[in-house]
Amino acid sequence: MTDAHRPARTSYRPARFPGAPLLGTQERHLVGRFSYGVTPALAAQVRAAGGASRWFEQQLQPEQVADRRAVGLRAWWPSFDRGPADLWERQISEVEGGWEVMEDYARWALVRRITSHRQVLEVMTELWENQLNVPAVGDAQFTYRVSYGDAIRQHALGRFEDLLHAAITHPAMGIFLDNAVSTAKHPNENLGRELLELHTVGRGQFTEDDVKASARILTGYRVDLWDSWEATYSPRDHWTGPVRVMGFSDPNADRDGRPVVRRYLSYLAHHPATAARIARRLAVKFVRDDPPQALVDRLARVYLDSDTAIRPVLRALVASPEFKASVGTKVRDPGEDIVATYRVLRAELARPPAGRAGDEHAVRAMLWQVGNLGTSPFSWPRPDGQPIDSESWSSPSRVLASMDVHWTLAGGWWPKKGITYRTPAQWLPRRRIRFDLLVDHLSQQLLHRGSTATLLRACCEACDIAPDEVVSAEHGLVKWDFHRLLGTVLDSPAHMTR
Repeated sequence: MTDAHRPARTSYRPARFPGAPLLGTQERHLVGRFSYGVTPALAAQVRAAGGASRWFEQQLQPEQVADRRAVGLRAWWPSFDRGPADLWERQISEVEGGWEVMEDYARWALVRRITSHRQVLEVMTELWENQLNVPAVGDAQFTYRVSYGDAIRQHALGRFEDLLHAAITHPAMGIFLDNAVSTAKHPNENLGRELLELHTVGRGQFTEDDVKASARILTGYRVDLWDSWEATYSPRDHWTGPVRVMGFSDPNADRDGRPVVRRYLSYLAHHPATAARIARRLAVKFVRDDPPQALVDRLARVYLDSDTAIRPVLRALVASPEFKASVGTKVRDPGEDIVATYRVLRAELARPPAGRAGDEHAVRAMLWQVGNLGTSPFSWPRPDGQPIDSESWSSPSRVLASMDVHWTLAGGWWPKKGITYRTPAQWLPRRRIRFDLLVDHLSQQLLHRGSTATLLRACCEACDIAPDEVVSAEHGLVKWDFHRLLGTVLDSPAHMTR
């Protein structure tokens, strides 16, 4: 029905379809911020846990959350368990390029985020992999990049001190920021500087002399680049002698400098400036781009009082009035958008075959889709990691790119291999249903909230259907144009934010 034929006083008052109970606004807010999209299945898990707060507490102990299917995804890519020398040999022999392994690593992350029941762990792992960024691209660090991700995941909900130590001393970080070739005679300052500037205290807290001392402390961690790729600690390459970085000082007399590295990283992890930066990062990610200073200060105190443990800080964050008041203020970044869209459409993904035979499969295509929105997982080239603010992902070009992907997936047009989409008829909750009720049903299914007058009108105009028109499996909407309806719901601000 065109505007010329639609009654002048068409009412767009939303109808209410009697579906499964919806989470309340604050429950949906909590679950949505700490997951990759509230689906009917996730809402059922929240209700089974006794509500969002209890679900969140369960999520903070991920080892207690059954996740067999997501854990099994790793077997889709056998090269993840190959050693660095084997990976390098396969690259130079042109059996499998390192870039191919790393693209698969990014795909694994996306599919894991779609599938996993340990949603908070997935969200926090991504957060720290950005904070302690080691790009997956690169002809050297790729050899250790999967192992690096495993280390981040292991500590993602633990103490920041332990996370920091695992990351800074890991061969992947050492290769990326040149600590793997840093020696007592020729200390390389890259990691020593970024440790201070990006990973802990931040700019304005240290001097160039601090950077030099930081680099000297970190010497000794080596990787035999381009040959055996063995990662070792070499006492003869550790610089010895008194060191001072800000308020940290140490005689540093032992050739084995690993204990002094542990003491140094502990000092940085417990520094008030680090506490403030970690608190602000969490507040930006989960509250809003410009979090109140009072919230940051409170979270920093919890962090320090809890010996750098992350769980107490997250509990304090979600209990804060600032978090509760931040409903709808965060824009999904490209990865979050793609993952949330696959999740709510309930598309079933199959394991891609090895080699070129899998090029057209959905799991591989997914990486190209997210790249078209602005960036792919682990591809940010600089040490600072991809942005976590909303403004960076709110350009008109990003919105248009997202709309294109939403409609492509809503129509099931691409990808077509290795994926099973729900049919239009499967989205119908009844054999015959009024259009306004169908819009509300889909709003509940895809957005986990009731429809609004704005959404109903947008759907009516996109599909050229009046609110009271009856839809069945034989209706033209279901036969030819259902992508217009699904796509309009997915293009709504409620789906573009978390």
